[in-house]
Amino acid sequence: MFILGIVVFAVGLLVSIAWHELGHLSTAKLFGIRVPQYMVGFGPTVWSRKKGETEYGIKAIPLGGYIRMIGMFPPDGSGRVSARSTSPWRGMIEDARSAAFEELQPGDETRMFYTRKPWKRVVVMFAGPFMNLILAVGLFLTVLMGFGIQQQTTTVASVSPCVIAQSEHRDSCKKSDPASPAARAGMKAGDRIVSFDGVPTKDWDTLSDLIRDSAGKDVAIVVDRAGRQLTLHATITENRVAKKDAAGNYVDGYVKAGFLGFSSATGVVKQDFGESLTWMGDRVGDAVDSLVALPGKIPALWDAAFGDGPREPDSPMGIVGAARVTGEIATLDIPASQQLAMFVFVLAGFNLSLFLFNMLPLLPLDGGHIAGALWESLRRNVARVLRRPDPGPFDVAKLMPVAYVVAGIFVCFTLLVLIADVVNPVKIS
Repeated sequence: MFILGIVVFAVGLLVSIAWHELGHLSTAKLFGIRVPQYMVGFGPTVWSRKKGETEYGIKAIPLGGYIRMIGMFPPDGSGRVSARSTSPWRGMIEDARSAAFEELQPGDETRMFYTRKPWKRVVVMFAGPFMNLILAVGLFLTVLMGFGIQQQTTTVASVSPCVIAQSEHRDSCKKSDPASPAARAGMKAGDRIVSFDGVPTKDWDTLSDLIRDSAGKDVAIVVDRAGRQLTLHATITENRVAKKDAAGNYVDGYVKAGFLGFSSATGVVKQDFGESLTWMGDRVGDAVDSLVALPGKIPALWDAAFGDGPREPDSPMGIVGAARVTGEIATLDIPASQQLAMFVFVLAGFNLSLFLFNMLPLLPLDGGHIAGALWESLRRNVARVLRRPDPGPFDVAKLMPVAYVVAGIFVCFTLLVLIADVVNPVKIS
């Protein structure tokens, strides 16, 4: 089953890559740009077939993909591809420019990428990441609305016999501890709280906030007990409880707030469309925060890979790590529907990460080409307003030395993550 989980992830990975490149391909063809190649993977070609002017194929290493567009970079100032320079930095620029023109055929003069208006180039380069975003949203909605997610519910799992400050980290009651409001009210395990102080409680977050805001109040609590609705009465006491942030997530520290004294049960709960959008918005925010915090996690990742440091649950994880996680999911003793939901979640998260990462304004990423096209548009519009000569296309090839540095850093980081995923992998808790 472990191998099956890895195979399922590999198939999902290939589909995600192909889907990404399809966005580039379809918009490039829409704008009349010639595309000689559409490839999924890198390395030796496993299979290919030419249809029309484009060769479609699959390569041996499924770690990415690409389409080849004619004329990605404009010619030099003389209007031609210049000879190879002895300067290594200048050589990088000229190599990139030469590669962009090496497959030119008669009639391609008007079909090159750089000849398209900046907004069209933005559309072509944005289309790839956008396809990943569409796929991520579709997969997330499938799980959230079709399967549901594990979350706290308004059903009582157990009732605390006494009031214990959560900061004390103990479970047993002392003689001096007062009875909990839930125990005094007669609440029982299995009760589902329907309303609290007259306010319907459809979800745990609403109920939790109501309890926390009701310290010292006498409240009526309507519960569903085995199909019968009962009204219980409780005086909410004040206690030291775990702190929450503005999004309702538990954070370090404690605060004084209302306390009822029960543990909520967890269950798989389907989300409606609005709740799903809110959940996805929160995850996008978390993903952006993780991307910004990525450099700060490198020391701990290095220690986990080459030292005796633990692998943090939020540690950066690569394709190998994600494949191992899906392999572990396949071995879990849970219903097949929940295994499938977890598979889809991993794939959705992968596509969301692809979207955000590719939107970074750095070459050779899609975001770098988008930034170049936007800068060209700004230069030309400013020149037009100031009645100055058109500066012409922005030469993205001049940024290739920076692109090589970025690519080198990315390769080193990928290798570090790969080693950590092999020797000290993230595991399902």
